[in-house]
Amino acid sequence: MIRLLTPADAALYRAIRLEALAAHPEAFTSTLEREQEKPLAWFEERLTTSDVFGAIIAGELVGTAGFRREDGAKTAHKAVLWGMYVRPQARKSGTGRLLVDAVAAHAAKRVEQLQLVVVSENQAALRLYAAAGFVEYGRGVKALKQGDRYYDEILMALFFDGSRP
Repeated sequence: MIRLLTPADAALYRAIRLEALAAHPEAFTSTLEREQEKPLAWFEERLTTSDVFGAIIAGELVGTAGFRREDGAKTAHKAVLWGMYVRPQARKSGTGRLLVDAVAAHAAKRVEQLQLVVVSENQAALRLYAAAGFVEYGRGVKALKQGDRYYDEILMALFFDGSRP
């Protein structure tokens, strides 16, 4: 089941978010060190100000994906899919696709395009996003730095009017 998370889900969200940051530090712009120090109220606030979808299987939160609309006058037609993570036990089960589809359906009612960035080495995520209709429109070279290592990011977008970049 996919549903919007609420502030009441903050403890569950905090646990999966910290797991994601620990397991795949190269995949997120934030860090475990930054977020593990945040109080539960910080995660409650995030769930109040952002639309975060959760995948629930057998009562357990096994995946998350966020939606954030741009707020500038000239960028309000766009939104970002962010914070996508699926726990290992739920991977290859279609859970990731259900999360992406839920965010895309939510976005389609609110914006003209949904954008995301993904580390260029994450082939499974690139396949998932392409299968969901996202197209690559750019590359951020050395966009992230984890320790002494740089990672490129692939910029992708889903256009709800059927156009392409």
